[in-house]
Amino acid sequence: MQYRHLGKSGLLLSAIGLGTNQFGGKVDVKQAAEIIHTAVDLGINFIDTADVYREGRSENFIGQAIQGMREKVLVATKVRHPVGAKGPNDQGASRHHIVAGLEASLTRLGIETIDLYQIHSWDEGTPIEETMRALEDLLRAGKVRYIGASNFSAWQLAQANAVAEMHYWTLFVSIQPHYHMLHREIEKELVPACKYFNIGILPYFPLAGGFLTGKYRTEKDLAGSAREEFARKYLNDRGFRILAALDQVARQYLSTPAAVSLAWLMARPGVTAPIPSARNLSQLTDLIAATKIHLDPPSIEALDRASA
Repeated sequence: MQYRHLGKSGLLLSAIGLGTNQFGGKVDVKQAAEIIHTAVDLGINFIDTADVYREGRSENFIGQAIQGMREKVLVATKVRHPVGAKGPNDQGASRHHIVAGLEASLTRLGIETIDLYQIHSWDEGTPIEETMRALEDLLRAGKVRYIGASNFSAWQLAQANAVAEMHYWTLFVSIQPHYHMLHREIEKELVPACKYFNIGILPYFPLAGGFLTGKYRTEKDLAGSAREEFARKYLNDRGFRILAALDQVARQYLSTPAAVSLAWLMARPGVTAPIPSARNLSQLTDLIAATKIHLDPPSIEALDRASA
């Protein structure tokens, strides 16, 4: 397994992380433990979740699975959205909600410190100074080791870190955006900003809801799928062009479209680690295969051209 620095921090993450948004949904507690233990055995040290995933069940399942192996994993979670309660202060990036959300996450995960604590999305109703100061206090209290953002635009990320720098507080070291071959919009502004400021990019939905695995090629393939509405928008000329290019490169590397898609992402500028989800051990093996693929320039050019 290859390990990469998260932005300009000294923290080393496996080149691919484990997404857990299906834990507590299609993945039960026993399956979650099997997936996590196998992932760790294969070299993955980065597990990503959020308090809002399955109303906290994802964090619960992770907490049970990592008992006795805490030193082998880096746990990342997020705060911003309501979990269970729907009161006026049960959401947002205020000091009140961040502190309450952190304590709840620590309890569910059964750990004392979050390795990477992320603001799930921008909160227009809270001054960014309040958010960054609250995070700084948690860092100084030893309850959080690093901080990151998710779904921030380039200007929001730059503003948050500018405020932190002005006050000599800790800066965000990472950003989690929606990024894959069919969704390259972040390359316009966010990627250049992350390269300039050396902020690690952790792409979520890296397989476009399963479309980039190649299993959805017709309307019939989508019928009954949990990702039906998400993947349907990719059934067009561009989507088919990308699948054709993926098929060709996958044959060249004796691999799969899913593994090649992830390998392409891992080769993108600024990307530390994509975070695909796995619902079973078979899917996990396919994801790990991506770390063994080193795409040559012609292959990258072909995929870039198909997905332009």
